[in-house]
Amino acid sequence: MLRSTATTWGVVTRLFHWGMLLLFAGILSVGYYMTDLPLGPQKLKVYALHKSVGLTLLALAALRLLWRLGERRPLPAPMPAWQAWAASAAHVALYALMFLVPLTGWLFNSAAGFPLQWFHLFNLPALHASDPALKSIAKELHETGAMLLIVLGLAHGAAALKHHFLDRDGTLASMLPVVGGRR
Repeated sequence: MLRSTATTWGVVTRLFHWGMLLLFAGILSVGYYMTDLPLGPQKLKVYALHKSVGLTLLALAALRLLWRLGERRPLPAPMPAWQAWAASAAHVALYALMFLVPLTGWLFNSAAGFPLQWFHLFNLPALHASDPALKSIAKELHETGAMLLIVLGLAHGAAALKHHFLDRDGTLASMLPVVGGRR
């Protein structure tokens, strides 16, 4: 089932969800690892990979948002109003960060004066001319956004586990790759 129903998320939405989770987990891990590498060819290769995956995630975030805008969503499980509001706010923040983190990385790269290539296939334009002050701001926004994405992603996962084990309402099951639907 490609599209979502009233009780479960469709295959496309699940692929976006779990695929992007894996890519973000990988790129965030690489991001923290690469900063400690000594300057040399290996560091440049890791940075180039980090940037290419980041651009891929930016494109996937745009596709995911477009898909979500035209996709029906399963009916939410009954919950207190404050939990429904928190879940909605968290999803908005997660989507914002899926755009903010790669875009600030691109801006950081541009302000640093480095060329930007996507997997050595083509160059992307700079978002801004080389600018040390902007580079510093963009770097801080990129790193802070990444930290927020990690924290919010972990909170999102914890909430899904709470729904599954404490509430037993099928919220997590509706997004699992194989299983699906509410009980």
